Amino acid sequence: QVQLVESGGGLARAGGALRLTCAAAGLPSGSYSMAWFRQAPGKEREFVAVIHLLSGQTSYAEVVKGRFTISKDNAKNTAFLQMNSLKLEDTAVYYCAGRQGNMVDFTRPNYAYWGQGIQVTVSS
Repeated sequence: QVQLVESGGGLARAGGALRLTCAAAGLPSGSYSMAWFRQAPGKEREFVAVIHLLSGQTSYAEVVKGRFTISKDNAKNTAFLQMNSLKLEDTAVYYCAGRQGNMVDFTRPNYAYWGQGIQVTVSS
């Protein structure tokens, strides 16, 4: 059974930083991408960032580019999201997601595996 477990969320001030971790267990063998999505109250879940675990290819949503960095530790099947220069509008529940394939993907329905989500709140 595949499990994705997020950690590291919480409360930060605007301009501050947080680091999210996603630990994956039980992934079938193959090539995977791990991504972060987020959902603010009353809004659709949106793509934030993705990294391919083999190639290391990354991609970011425009709204976080230059502020957020996604990285990985293949040995531990773990992905990280370093969030710097946080803004009030970054407040959301952040979800880790995984999908099998050779390409990075931004599309939520294409992800088969999801974590439970973790709250990130940015205050002024």
